[in-house]
Amino acid sequence: MGVGHAPLSNLYESVVFFSWTIVLIFVLLDIKYRYRVIGAFVMPFALLGMAWAQLGMNTGIEPLVPALQSNWLLYHVVTCFLGYAAFAVACGISIMYLIKSKYSETVPAAGESSAMGMFPPIKVLDDLNYRAIMAGFPLLTLGIITGAAWANYAWGTYWSWDPKETWSLIVWFVYAAFLHARITKGWVGKRAAWLSVIGFAATIFCYLGVNLFLSGLHSYGGR
Repeated sequence: MGVGHAPLSNLYESVVFFSWTIVLIFVLLDIKYRYRVIGAFVMPFALLGMAWAQLGMNTGIEPLVPALQSNWLLYHVVTCFLGYAAFAVACGISIMYLIKSKYSETVPAAGESSAMGMFPPIKVLDDLNYRAIMAGFPLLTLGIITGAAWANYAWGTYWSWDPKETWSLIVWFVYAAFLHARITKGWVGKRAAWLSVIGFAATIFCYLGVNLFLSGLHSYGGR
């Protein structure tokens, strides 16, 4: 459209980009593991994002505001969104795990319905949840580091406890706790699945809640 920047400058563009990163991460997962049924629990996140962007937002694309006129925009936002997308995939897998776990407690394996039989084995779901978070965590870490570098370039300080920065740190600690508990305490199963779901809820608030309900240096993201 002649604007000359990556589609990451406002909330509409970022929601569309986030939706497509979810699709990308799922496609990579499907290519490697061939569990296409996972898409039934992951793709709704992308569908809801695209629907909200198209029906509930101003779809106008405008030139960048001065604070965003930096190459750091690409490095910071892309790494963060790829991390968020991996967490979305982990959340969808965790929901599958919780459903199958609950079903398995009430119905013998031999009596599984055809729909439940399409789910990957419960241990596979637990492992895929872990692998998705293992992929997303370093991406989020890189996003926070590049964001700090960008903040120093734009405002002269690496960290200012802006609401977005604070919530990004909260999300980072949630997933760090997940990995720590998994590696050192052997957390698997329901506890890991619930922590994955809670982590993604924190991620969504960091991304959307902060932009829409709190003011700060990232308030331009709510346009």
